[in-house]
Amino acid sequence: MPVNPFWDFSLAVYGRPGVPDCCLSLQDRRGVDVNVLLFAAWAGLECGIRLSVEELARIDGAVAGWREEVVRPLRALRRRAKAEDDAFYRRMKAAELEAERVQQDRLFAAAGFAPQLGGGVELAAANMALLVPGGDPALDELVRVLPGLLGN
Repeated sequence: MPVNPFWDFSLAVYGRPGVPDCCLSLQDRRGVDVNVLLFAAWAGLECGIRLSVEELARIDGAVAGWREEVVRPLRALRRRAKAEDDAFYRRMKAAELEAERVQQDRLFAAAGFAPQLGGGVELAAANMALLVPGGDPALDELVRVLPGLLGN
């Protein structure tokens, strides 16, 4: 498996208290792709890149088919099985996580970014705001946890 610092960043962010709830809230209420949201944060925080709407759309377009044809159907299967079959639920959860890792590998490759000095919370917040027009309390909460990730 190739090295992907974006995947490592995502695991660190998603492991922080409250982050999964915020991400899933944005996903379910606003239709935000959590992997793209985390990518936007990583680009600003770790790579020092302020994304344009066009650049984010280009990068998102590189994974749109995978998200629609693989990730979302696996998520639907996992959610359907949750209350009915624990063993199947666990298998679908693992499959969904692996599909998301593939999506993140594709996001990383499509962008061509690498971690560098100069990143910050302001850039990450601006990048994520492109995905959540008008803002959202869950996005505000995500921005609040980002300072603790600098240097990770």
